[in-house]
Amino acid sequence: MNGSFREPPNGVDIEPGIDWPVFVDHTSITILRRLAAVLKLLCPRCLHGSVFAALWRMHRFCPACGLEYEREPGYFLGAMYFSYGLSLLSGAPTFFLLLFLGVSNVETMIVLGVQLFLSTPLIFRYSRVIWLHFDQFFDPR
Repeated sequence: MNGSFREPPNGVDIEPGIDWPVFVDHTSITILRRLAAVLKLLCPRCLHGSVFAALWRMHRFCPACGLEYEREPGYFLGAMYFSYGLSLLSGAPTFFLLLFLGVSNVETMIVLGVQLFLSTPLIFRYSRVIWLHFDQFFDPR
């Protein structure tokens, strides 16, 4: 085997039809392709492998290219900033609509609390994927 190729890390299941490792020319990745990968919750390096294995559980490595998602302990602390922004973006329209309709403050807080509770899985997943793509853009591995 050529020295530039290596075997996938232990425990990494490679998706069928994708050769290991996946080499990506980062100059050819357009903004639209990256946004599509974020919306589909895909790997920031190869834009093919799924980031999540289940609703709350991430793959440790990309199933397609083997990228280790968590660089170091506490790596996803940066995702909290994106989580905060996504929470504001999802709650602001509801808040202003309820304010315009004259709903009481208590009812508004209840509605926003329920909305935030129901949207938490999406916010969790998208904030982590946005953080991965943000970090990969500025510090490619």
